[in-house]
Amino acid sequence: MNTAEAAPSPSLRLLAAAVDVYKKVFTNPALSSPNPVRRSGFDLDVTIESVRTEAQDVVSLTLVRPDGQPLPAWRPGSHVDVFLPSGKQRQYSLCGDPQDLSRYRIAARRLPGGGGGSLEVHALRPGAALRIRGPRNAFTFVDSAPRYLFVAAGIGITPILPMTHAAGARGRLVYLGRSRESMPFLGELPDGADIRPDDEYGPPDIPAILAEAPAGAAVYVCGPLPVLDAAQRCLFTLNPTGSLHTERFSAAPVADGREFDLTLAASGLHLRVDAAETTLDAIRRVRPDTAFSCRQGFCGTCKTKVVAGTVDHRDRSLPDTERADHMLVCVSRSAGGPLVLDL
Repeated sequence: MNTAEAAPSPSLRLLAAAVDVYKKVFTNPALSSPNPVRRSGFDLDVTIESVRTEAQDVVSLTLVRPDGQPLPAWRPGSHVDVFLPSGKQRQYSLCGDPQDLSRYRIAARRLPGGGGGSLEVHALRPGAALRIRGPRNAFTFVDSAPRYLFVAAGIGITPILPMTHAAGARGRLVYLGRSRESMPFLGELPDGADIRPDDEYGPPDIPAILAEAPAGAAVYVCGPLPVLDAAQRCLFTLNPTGSLHTERFSAAPVADGREFDLTLAASGLHLRVDAAETTLDAIRRVRPDTAFSCRQGFCGTCKTKVVAGTVDHRDRSLPDTERADHMLVCVSRSAGGPLVLDL
């Protein structure tokens, strides 16, 4: 098995040059103009108006248009893609006031062991220029429910916070976290919010929390995988008339995966993708600069051309017209037999 980088082929050098041009033109605010992007909102330039520490290891950025024009309208649950100065693309929920289109607010928790995006966000300063895309909404707030229960854990408060204000008296918020010092936006919560840090209340009992949801309530849960998994396992047993809406901030573990061989055609590298490993993670072992963002199969950042092989598509966004010869490597994998990708 060849796990070392081979000498770049002419096609790989051409691809690298194209990627470099893309980064310069599409992520450099000075070189690209605001344009609508099909299915994904708008590409536009913003300036960081302010950076504020919201909690331990959490900062918020307030973003404005350089020309002072209004930003596109958005609904609670929406997010924007942020193109960082390094070229990394990351997604952050809008957590400000949807009625105030003079500015957007996003927040990020510092994750030293992550892919580096949060560390870069924490290093940004007021006055810096960014490129963003959106807003998009993969966590839709249904505003017609009779009652709501919101469960936010840690940085999961960011998409939930605007929802709680939109729901008003129909909603109840349970906010979980390690400690009050680690929980952002405590001063902006709606009246009656139930704040339950672990160091005061112990680990959260998710079934007990969900059992408090009124019949027919819309239940919104955002946070780490254990919280989401517990909600998905028990809600409909506890409340068969309710509806569950979730958003995760980390990749789901691979389910029912099988090992397969992977060839990166442009570089000539051959890899073995483990049963519990994503295609993306296997690629990043030898190509750590491979672009990705959501790791959940909906943003399209990691879309890759398939040269040969059959794909087990596990994404939520790739059009049917592209499934024969493309895949989202963050979640999709081989349906059986080797895969060859144009990388």
